[in-house]
Amino acid sequence: MVDLELTNLTKHYGSVKALDNFTHRFAAGKIHALIGKNGSGKSTFIKMISGAITPTSGSVRLGGAAVSFSSPKDAFEKGVVTVYQELSLIPELSVAENIFLGRLPKRAGSAGLLIDWPRLRQDAQALLNEIGATDISANAPVSSLSVGKQQIVEIVKAMSFNPKILQLDEPTSALAQTEVHQLFRLVRKLSDLGVTIIYISHRLSELQQIADRVTTIRDGVMVGSIPIDEARPDIILDMMFGDLPPLHRPIRRIGSDDPALQVRGLTLAPYFTDLNFELYRGEVLGIAGMLGSGRTELLHCLYGARSAQHGRIAVNGREISRPTIRKMKAAGIGYTSEDRKSAGLVQLLSSHANLCLAGMEKIAPRGWTSNRRETPFVDRQVEDLLIKAGDPKLPVSSLSGGNQQKIVVGNWMNNQPDILLFDEPGRGVDVQAKRQIYQIIWEKAQAGLSSIVISTELEDLVECCDRILVLHEGAITRNFDNDGLDPKFLYSACMSDPEIPIAK
Repeated sequence: MVDLELTNLTKHYGSVKALDNFTHRFAAGKIHALIGKNGSGKSTFIKMISGAITPTSGSVRLGGAAVSFSSPKDAFEKGVVTVYQELSLIPELSVAENIFLGRLPKRAGSAGLLIDWPRLRQDAQALLNEIGATDISANAPVSSLSVGKQQIVEIVKAMSFNPKILQLDEPTSALAQTEVHQLFRLVRKLSDLGVTIIYISHRLSELQQIADRVTTIRDGVMVGSIPIDEARPDIILDMMFGDLPPLHRPIRRIGSDDPALQVRGLTLAPYFTDLNFELYRGEVLGIAGMLGSGRTELLHCLYGARSAQHGRIAVNGREISRPTIRKMKAAGIGYTSEDRKSAGLVQLLSSHANLCLAGMEKIAPRGWTSNRRETPFVDRQVEDLLIKAGDPKLPVSSLSGGNQQKIVVGNWMNNQPDILLFDEPGRGVDVQAKRQIYQIIWEKAQAGLSSIVISTELEDLVECCDRILVLHEGAITRNFDNDGLDPKFLYSACMSDPEIPIAK
């Protein structure tokens, strides 16, 4: 069993103190929740412990011995394994190949050493079965798996290295409840075996289920560390944010005589059949449902990224024949993906460039662009969305998750959409950043923007949306006006509780 002891760990970028004099001991064999708002210093902490960046000053000790990491390889060799929120799997390879990438088992053959494919598949499947992920085949291409199942594969890959210190960055952000239980069982098992777990999460409700201790960072400084039995929600929020002002969703009168979007008989088997609903001008409409209910596939059809087998979609009263992304974008629809890294942003490009991608036809209608043309559009979104980008010419990957999400939204706002589809807009962002994103959605709604929001966190839909549809087993089974709706009631509806009447 190995503990992790940090003394005055500090990382400065010029005058910016990303982490300042962090001193703490993470006890061996315990699950330590590390929490803090976006931009608090958690990412800097993770990268320093994983060897991705070097501290400005301070010391690190593992099991009482002083260590220094100049690269991720150094940290890895000393038993520090990190699973980042943004997945690092290779989609074209199988699950087994991803788990054992770089250390595929070999056997002797007539042409020398050959890959032992049967053993590779057997070893990978044994690891998957060990944590109860029996529904994931070691032979399956990673590209065929849901984001949630890919996260499970990442965890299994880390487990295969027998780590001493395991850092998990938002491991449940894309998982269904059953997958969360699988992950928790695995994390507890590793803890029982003596692995020291550093568990980063914005889902404060899950801390009581998994953590032994809660440590909080605010603005680069460690605020405190308390045992889990003292970590009441009000104490945690106070440690993270100080005084947090109440959030009030503006109640607006939304007309129903002129819908912005009409869906009739939309079918995409096996996900959903014969869906019928409207989205009204200035409305924030939530789509609730369990993971796998077809929510994302529905947004893909509305955006033209998938072709429905049957049905009609009308935007602003005009039916769109054979929808494609180009047609739907031209009709005024934008889409923010649940996976910011691969589908929402170009990580190597700057924040400036990412804010211009969707709206380039508006920015440069004649096909020619320049920094001078783009800058007013960039500055408008940075100001309107309160994006903390520092220098917008730096890579967007340097921003916190909350600010990256705002970049995704700002990119589409530069295309001046009438309808914006939000797929998990609060994924991987803290309470404060999530509130800011909701505030943006409401302000745009008051200006006439219609939105559809889907979220695994049903509390988020209740907090954000004017009306919520429930998608269950391929059909819309409930239609709730959100007037003091209880999240527990909504959850029961998503589970199709027969005791619940349909709300009109």
